[in-house]
Amino acid sequence: MEQRRIGNTDLVTSVIGFGTWEMSTTMYGDIDVDEADRAVNLAIDHGITLFDTAEVYGPFHSEELLAKALGARRKDIVLATKVGFRYDPETQRVNGLDSKRENVIARTEGCLRRLDTDVIDLMMIHWPDHDTALEETVGALEQLKRDGKIRYYGVSNFDVAMLDECQRHGALAVNQVGYHLFDRRMEAEVLPWCDANDVGYMAYGSLGFGLLTGAFTPETTFAEHDWRRRGNAFDLPLFEREPFLAEIRVCNRLKELAADHGRSVAQLALAWVVGHPAVSVALVGMRNEHELQENVAAADWRLTDAIRADIDRVFEEEGVPTHVDTPQALSPPGLRRRA
Repeated sequence: MEQRRIGNTDLVTSVIGFGTWEMSTTMYGDIDVDEADRAVNLAIDHGITLFDTAEVYGPFHSEELLAKALGARRKDIVLATKVGFRYDPETQRVNGLDSKRENVIARTEGCLRRLDTDVIDLMMIHWPDHDTALEETVGALEQLKRDGKIRYYGVSNFDVAMLDECQRHGALAVNQVGYHLFDRRMEAEVLPWCDANDVGYMAYGSLGFGLLTGAFTPETTFAEHDWRRRGNAFDLPLFEREPFLAEIRVCNRLKELAADHGRSVAQLALAWVVGHPAVSVALVGMRNEHELQENVAAADWRLTDAIRADIDRVFEEEGVPTHVDTPQALSPPGLRRRA
């Protein structure tokens, strides 16, 4: 599998990364834990070397399941996780964002323990905490790096102004933000900034949170605990009824386009993401061997300009927006920014 360097670091990883949000067991529909465990090891066997998780996935379940699945193979991969939330001490439910120095350091200790590792290769701040100065947050990450608890650090869901401010106080390795065919917001500013500043870009939601797998139909519904049931996807109405139906029409046409090249629509979508020169890694969930093999096979497909034009033509003819000019989401779902 193709390997790419993450920003200005010595971290070189597979261009397809294993995203573990789906392993939360509480946020992304039903999952077979044993199948997910096997998928982790099969992923390594197939050349995937970047595994991304977060303490909030569950919370905590994803980190624990990933550590169990990795076992002694932890040494063979690049391990990334994220902090930056505050939790109710009794229920352990999220009750706010908190990227203050003390919380970042304390939560990192929890990640180290759950992930059963001495050092985290890449620690990220999951969402911007608008009530804490970035100088303080970056200072905490720098301290963790000096103490040998993390190797590199970055952020997730930060805009260009925030990235510039972070760079004034430290050295970011990466920004992790959603990027897929139905959400091209990052093409306006963030992706060009990362490219120009030698900061890695990790794309999450590369398959549109399932929209680009080809598995959805107009009859598809989501479980009560599945976040997609709300309709909103990071400030975009992707799972609201009318947009959802239009996206299925687009996906069905993209299926035909991909089939003309002997590929699946998921492979088309992943190849499109990794084809952007600023993208370091495209993250995708892989809950079983079938999904894994299909995703891995996308890594070596280089889309021609003609194929990319055909993709854009489908969106135009179906009247489905790609949201290039829509503002970036700067607060997580359910935790709106205070005025």
